[in-house]
Amino acid sequence: MECELIDADGRLHVIRDKVPIFTTELLDAESKYPTPGVLRCEIVGGLQDRNGRELVRICTEKPDGIESTEGVREFTISASLLKTSQT
Repeated sequence: MECELIDADGRLHVIRDKVPIFTTELLDAESKYPTPGVLRCEIVGGLQDRNGRELVRICTEKPDGIESTEGVREFTISASLLKTSQT
């Protein structure tokens, strides 16, 4: 499966892995795409840009060892994209 992540600077990052990494939905050729998913990560730090946007630096190395097709594992994203998990 291919996932697209757009960072705080508007840069598109492509991440490829097995479906269960991104969703618990059963996806196949009949599924409607694109479909929402999640990417587990660790928060490395937080900051605010000059426009006052709350940003978060994340790392996808843990817990799933995920990286973009360009080998990137750390991304700065809008804090509004984060969803906390109890796991």
